[in-house]
Amino acid sequence: MTDYRQIKIQELENKINETKILLEDPSLSDLAKQEISALEEQKKALEESLAESKSTSQDDLDSRNVILEIKGAAGGDEAKIWADELLRMYARFTNIRGYKIEQIDEDVVKISGKNAFGNFKYEAGVHRVQRIPETEKRGRIHTSTATVSVLPELEDIDLHINPDDVDFEAFRAGGHGGQNVNKVSTAVRLKHKPTGIVVTSQTERFQAQNREIAFEILRSKLWEAEVEKQHKEISSIKSTQVGRGQRAEKIRTYNFPQDRLTDHRINKSWHNLESILDGNIDEVINDTKNLIS
Repeated sequence: MTDYRQIKIQELENKINETKILLEDPSLSDLAKQEISALEEQKKALEESLAESKSTSQDDLDSRNVILEIKGAAGGDEAKIWADELLRMYARFTNIRGYKIEQIDEDVVKISGKNAFGNFKYEAGVHRVQRIPETEKRGRIHTSTATVSVLPELEDIDLHINPDDVDFEAFRAGGHGGQNVNKVSTAVRLKHKPTGIVVTSQTERFQAQNREIAFEILRSKLWEAEVEKQHKEISSIKSTQVGRGQRAEKIRTYNFPQDRLTDHRINKSWHNLESILDGNIDEVINDTKNLIS
């Protein structure tokens, strides 16, 4: 997996080559040697860090904690309701499994436990629901969607972010946390300038904690962007392939009139949506993992 350290390494190589020209000037030779030495040290540190991160295997990723981001998509208010129901389904599943779940932003939760990412990685994509909303007076079936992003929890050694590539902004948070959150700029917004990715964190009472969480989310989103880029390159060569969990990919339909859940990637269905939405999705997850992998 590539990341932005490779760009930085190339930049350092260019600076080293440019500085070597100054060695020919006796008046600048000593300064040039010092500068080259410092640049070489920076380059070596980045290369070592990159080599360590590349040793991260899929099995290692599967064992990581997982970050879920669930957002309503098509369908207005009903889509938001559906996203909340999916989050509740996953929360109940985590309780059944004995995992720990914590909310780290409005639509984002972190789930900690053995093989958490391995269990959730094929949940990524568009989840479609077909049902009659409670607000529908004519009994018409509506279709709504929610998107699920599934990201492994990464450390800086896995994917290093150059601080110079990030714009930092602190702002006043709302919601939980006591009166302090309305008086002090405890919430954090980060923008990754090379990609334009923006993340926020405002659930903690202290700015330092929110900053740490925001960088955690940003690392995972950069990983996701790189994986999606690789999958697009593969798709251009191989036109038919099993879904790999891109956010834009429609993966499942929850059909309430027929009490049926269908996974379109593996052409398999399960019944009893009430039980499924209560978190009893072990069979769904295991069947999906086995048939995709």
